[in-house]
Amino acid sequence: MTRPAQTVPYPLTWLYAPGDRPRVVAGALTSGADIVIVDLEDAVAPERKDYARSATADLLSEPDHPVPVHVRVNALDTPQAAQDLAALAALPGLSGLRLPKVTSAEQIIHLAETTPPVAPGSTPLHALIESALGIEHAYAIAAAHSSLHGISLGEADLRADLGVRGDAGLDWSRSRVVVAARAADLPPPSQSIHPDIRDLEGLIASCAHGRTLGFLGRAAIHPRQLPVIERAYLPTEAELEQAETIIKAATTQQGAQALQDGTFVDAAVVAAAQRTLSLARRR
Repeated sequence: MTRPAQTVPYPLTWLYAPGDRPRVVAGALTSGADIVIVDLEDAVAPERKDYARSATADLLSEPDHPVPVHVRVNALDTPQAAQDLAALAALPGLSGLRLPKVTSAEQIIHLAETTPPVAPGSTPLHALIESALGIEHAYAIAAAHSSLHGISLGEADLRADLGVRGDAGLDWSRSRVVVAARAADLPPPSQSIHPDIRDLEGLIASCAHGRTLGFLGRAAIHPRQLPVIERAYLPTEAELEQAETIIKAATTQQGAQALQDGTFVDAAVVAAAQRTLSLARRR
């Protein structure tokens, strides 16, 4: 399945902003986030849904923004979702649609095939998996349609659905989503939000753990989280030095080999080093 290239190379920070607070959205657009996600779902009270949709339509009626703007619509099984799509999907300022609480490939296929602006080569779709059923169908969702450009977890809902208390209880689900994305030739998923905006030390530790699991970047709910996330996901100086050494060795000698420090180098190691250097070009 061929998927169009991403609009932002290696996005690491995705900042949520409530759709019913235009000033907050405006601030998010200049916050330094790679992508801003205008939220019409959980961040907006029921009585504010219509206003949030209208304010977001006003924003997206203009095609040019400092960074790409995605919209998280309401859950696909609600009337509000259809209203969101009808009002926003064709607007020139929209760069992506984030679909909450996805549980099946059929939801993605139906949306991609019945909403004309959301088609291959047009507005990218991103599925949020937030339930046990969604986790069980993760690969089917990831491979459902060429309009789907990414999957990620909604961990608050998933935690509640599974009855998980400790953070480690989500690791199997996290790895399942990372593997599903890779198997479907999608980018690595971004991590779910860290809900305590004051706990930057906890955010650092959580990002480090997410990186070991194969995530790339993270969603945020406050601008102060952005530099922490970016630093956590950019290669360290030691990683850059190692990657450069590997590439140099591969250039001067073909085939598998061992470096002086004992590092074994083959095609897979070289590919990982190339990814590291590509990511470092964000600096």
